[in-house]
Amino acid sequence: MVKIEDIASKHLGKAGDGSVVKPYVTPDNIDPDLLVGVPRIYNRTQYKIEEADLPFSGADVWNGYEFSCLLDNGFPLSGQLRWVYSSDSDCIVESKSAKLYLNSFNMAKMGKTIDEAISNVEEQVYNDLAPVLGIKHEMDLHVALHVNKGLEVAPIDDYFIPLEKYLDVTKIEFGHYNESPDILDVVKDTYGKPYRYTSNSLRSNCRVTNQPDWGDVFVHIKGDLTVTPESLLQYIVSMRKENHFHEEICECIYKRLYDLLDPEELMVTCLYTRRGGIDINPIRANKEELVYNQLFTDAYNLPRKTMRQ
Repeated sequence: MVKIEDIASKHLGKAGDGSVVKPYVTPDNIDPDLLVGVPRIYNRTQYKIEEADLPFSGADVWNGYEFSCLLDNGFPLSGQLRWVYSSDSDCIVESKSAKLYLNSFNMAKMGKTIDEAISNVEEQVYNDLAPVLGIKHEMDLHVALHVNKGLEVAPIDDYFIPLEKYLDVTKIEFGHYNESPDILDVVKDTYGKPYRYTSNSLRSNCRVTNQPDWGDVFVHIKGDLTVTPESLLQYIVSMRKENHFHEEICECIYKRLYDLLDPEELMVTCLYTRRGGIDINPIRANKEELVYNQLFTDAYNLPRKTMRQ
């Protein structure tokens, strides 16, 4: 039986004295060995709860807001992974180990279509979690991946087009996971109005710890030149293995577009998900009204959150 003192230190990147051993590196392959089960009996013994005669029934409900994997063509699929398991399972799963396990899906190719990938993810997670939890009956564990639900609600306003819905992502090749302005395809503007796009496929990595950071990016462009939606999405995806702070990612995207397009109007906002209870939301624009007319920077105004925030 696993020891309590070993549970917290197995995958935390620290030695027994609390000193840092090495930065965490997200694996490129699914690794169920990252999961650590904690026997429920440890906590129940002190309350004299008998495992063979539980005085209750119930379930544990988990939501993984930072789940992502790849389609077979390289496009990153992001969503909320939800799993529920019975309270009479032998173990719970240690939360840090669950986070590391879910991160091991980040670069894994899970299917040709979105529906196929969702099905494969749900089956894989079920098969990996069940033995760790000590599930007694098949229906005592349920796993569901929720994709593209509620993402049309923009926290800045309601006029940004979600690239993942506007484009057929299964028809586009995604193979660049390091940033390069060469990915962006510049074309002449024929619309005459601002192009406003949003994407939930932004993923970069912390400069210090190498842990993944997740976000929704909003881009407003107006001028004689613009970029194709396909190349913009490919460019956003290319941040997937970059190591920068949130603010640096936002400024990088902004500066690349600014240099290529010499735009009349340009705004880039990155709304990152919470890590350690804090979210960081940089915004950059070449006109003040693009920043202030949304009350985005007003400390007393609370903009709506995205699903993953």
